[in-house]
Amino acid sequence: MRSQQPWLDHYPAGVPAEIDMNEFASITDVFDKAIAQYGNKTAFINMGKSITYAELDRLSRDFAGYLLGELKLKKGDRVAIMMPNCLQYPVAIFGVLRAGLVVVNTNPMYTPRELKHQLADSGASVLLVMDNFGNVAQEVLAQMPGVRAITTGLGDMLGFPKGALINFVLKYIKKMVPDYNIPGAVRFGDTLTLGRMHQLPQLRSTLDDLAFLQYTGGTTGVSKGAMLTHRNLVANMQQAAAWVGANIRLGEETIVTALPLYHIFALTANCLVFIKFGASNLLITNPRDMPGFVKELKSTRFTAITGVNTLFNGLLNTPGFEQVNFSHLHLTLGGGMAVQRAVADKWKQVTGTTLAEAYGLTETSPAVCINPLDLRAYNGSIGMPVPSTLVCIKGEDGQILPMGEIGELCVKGPQVMKGYWQRPEETAKVMDADGWLHTGDMAKMDEQGYFYIVDRKKDMILVSGFNVYPNEVEDVIAMMPGVLEVAAIGVPDDKSGEAVKVFIVKKDPALTADAVKAFCRENMTGYKQPRFVEFRNELPKSNVGKILRKELREPAKT
Repeated sequence: MRSQQPWLDHYPAGVPAEIDMNEFASITDVFDKAIAQYGNKTAFINMGKSITYAELDRLSRDFAGYLLGELKLKKGDRVAIMMPNCLQYPVAIFGVLRAGLVVVNTNPMYTPRELKHQLADSGASVLLVMDNFGNVAQEVLAQMPGVRAITTGLGDMLGFPKGALINFVLKYIKKMVPDYNIPGAVRFGDTLTLGRMHQLPQLRSTLDDLAFLQYTGGTTGVSKGAMLTHRNLVANMQQAAAWVGANIRLGEETIVTALPLYHIFALTANCLVFIKFGASNLLITNPRDMPGFVKELKSTRFTAITGVNTLFNGLLNTPGFEQVNFSHLHLTLGGGMAVQRAVADKWKQVTGTTLAEAYGLTETSPAVCINPLDLRAYNGSIGMPVPSTLVCIKGEDGQILPMGEIGELCVKGPQVMKGYWQRPEETAKVMDADGWLHTGDMAKMDEQGYFYIVDRKKDMILVSGFNVYPNEVEDVIAMMPGVLEVAAIGVPDDKSGEAVKVFIVKKDPALTADAVKAFCRENMTGYKQPRFVEFRNELPKSNVGKILRKELREPAKT
């Protein structure tokens, strides 16, 4: 078996081949044990306000009491949460799970069309929404009278007078909170007061119960809900915890959570894994405000941070970041998109910590592979499969390919989703008869069991019969000092079928297309070199900062 899993012979010291799935009976069991062990320790911090594990226990219990006692929800009912990172988020998540219900994480940047699709598709009974997005919710809920609304302001849990001041500034000075009116909506604070009056029944979720409907980005068509069970999330929490655990000081860690908790990466890696460790979670509400983000980092003794390549790149290019105290930082994890060598090298140079690349999907809760945390430097790999996980490379005919050959990366493990919510035909497209999840990512494996993503299957560019992988082109161009961000796509070409086009955001205003092409001629073979170079002020990104090549491929809207 080890011949098919060469990574097991190269695992970091102390990482087991298999995880213990009997330690926890559900996500709520993880939560209960953390409360018992770390009650007086700080669990979450946001905008200078912190709550302890004991306070999180009480508040989430009250919210669960409201959902069951006042709204009379039944086990398995869905509750949608539409907020950025704030203290209400963990209270809501654990309240929903403690009530035996299912969390439907909802992107607060959704348009009315997208929100309506997700609420209708999931069959959500309740929508908890931040005031900033109340106008979108108002428009949608007017057409969906069966969905009850709970509303909250960003400052509502920050205490008086700070919270009231923040709500006032957001609404009347920054104009970030539109007027809205949702008939029958209840304020979040009132739900806690009402819920406190209800006895919480002795509910016991099982590992097979549904915990989250986690909707995929929808960048490739209609957004689908990945059914993630308590087993999926507990397994992935155990897998990630086993991988990073040797470096962890229980009850003493502080992790920076800049990616939104509605995204599967932050949900599992930051929230669940670090709750198990009794850590403090610093929630960053608006990481796009880079100067504000750096200011928060300067005032925090943080030990770990996760993010995507664009987030790390943004921090590295923000004045003052190099003055942050990195003496306690020992874990930096990058995922969500490819980490670029130029960014990883600069991160190591500035912080003294290796930016370890990880790989995962919404459908795998999310972690599949992680690099060893003691890597001396960037290695271009997504790492090795986490414990209790099988990964292989399959060819077009479904056969497993030998070492070093490029094919589709496929995954098996306890973290793999149950399927897509009410979409058996979509599930069948990605889950084969042997139980392998087909990721749509082109990859290869080396002799030590490290995997290398070459590109997304659908993003591959075909130039005169040669495969060109945008990641490689972007990686090379990102090494140019004058380049801030870059994205590569294929465009139709009469002679070669497709040609490479790159979109660049300049760091150096003097950068020219000719200079880019000359650099590429020195570093890449002919068919990989960009034929076209277009400069932009910014690149289209998803709400977690992932560059959307699909939008670059679409004709510009006039």
